[in-house]
Amino acid sequence: MSSMAPLLLILGLLAALLNTTESQIGVCYGLIGNNLPSPAQVVSLYNARNIKRMRLYDPNQAVLQTLKGSNIEVMIGVPNTDLQYVAASRDNAFDWVWRNVASYPDIKFRYIAVGNEVKPSDSTLAPLVHPALTNIHEVVSFYGLKDQIKVSTCVDTTMIGVDYPPSQGAFRDDVRSYIDPIIGFLVSINAPLLVNVYPYFSYSGNPSVISLAYATFTSPETVVQDGGNAYQNLFDAMVDVMYSALEKAGGPSVEIVISETGWPSAGAFGATFENARTYYTNMVAHAPRGTPRRPGRAIETYLFAMFDENNKEPQLEKNFGVFYPNQQAKYNLNFNSIQKGFESI
Repeated sequence: MSSMAPLLLILGLLAALLNTTESQIGVCYGLIGNNLPSPAQVVSLYNARNIKRMRLYDPNQAVLQTLKGSNIEVMIGVPNTDLQYVAASRDNAFDWVWRNVASYPDIKFRYIAVGNEVKPSDSTLAPLVHPALTNIHEVVSFYGLKDQIKVSTCVDTTMIGVDYPPSQGAFRDDVRSYIDPIIGFLVSINAPLLVNVYPYFSYSGNPSVISLAYATFTSPETVVQDGGNAYQNLFDAMVDVMYSALEKAGGPSVEIVISETGWPSAGAFGATFENARTYYTNMVAHAPRGTPRRPGRAIETYLFAMFDENNKEPQLEKNFGVFYPNQQAKYNLNFNSIQKGFESI
């Protein structure tokens, strides 16, 4: 029996590794369409395709009812329209959390995303985010769920003022009064920052400088050398810029979760089926590998989005789905794989 011990240890470590990395990819479930499958069909599709995590933008009760007992881990959003309510008082936050989280003990909530891409310049919404975060977290703590459910907010990359090279990443001076208290809050509760990262928009807005290969993980060589860190893809560079900005703003311990990333298959410059297929395929393969600044640390990533949503505008926003509304896969993404070879254009 003792001679088997090293083998069993190795197998145990391998199993732990697989368990950690295989579930790093989730998919955002949007509902802005008039031809989408029912919530029950969607949850069944997640399970059938081994998609273990879901981002839900608002507390849709029909979806929550269907998620009960599903074993899918959920990031649930406090939509921007609810920020004023939950920021106003702890009682309001209690009401929100009770109705949408605590009343569903058989749903595996992972995050509560308080607000999505609130602009620091928005004089109505921006002052609400920090008190809303605080109130929601206090209620989560009251229910004894603070270690199970992390409270954060979703930001985009437009708050970055310095983005090259990645080690010099820094937030814009005019957003520091907004983001610094949020970073301090995240540090205090050991929660990640949720970041929406879109190499597509960087590429499509500046194709003479950013190559398609760099944006879709298919560059054959280093594009940006930043000290000892070599960057072959734009996604890594964008994430590491955000890590650098966090470090400079007092948040070196704050992890990043990619709350959205995707590539449209139609509707605008560079939005083609092949480009989108390449990006999503390689994104799934890349997530377990980490970034040059965080090598070997799997990147928890939520693909945007589950379905093409025909009621969104402008046109390209209708075409981010990794499935068609008829539940057929648009791309052959392997959510079961730990790490597969990159697919070239």
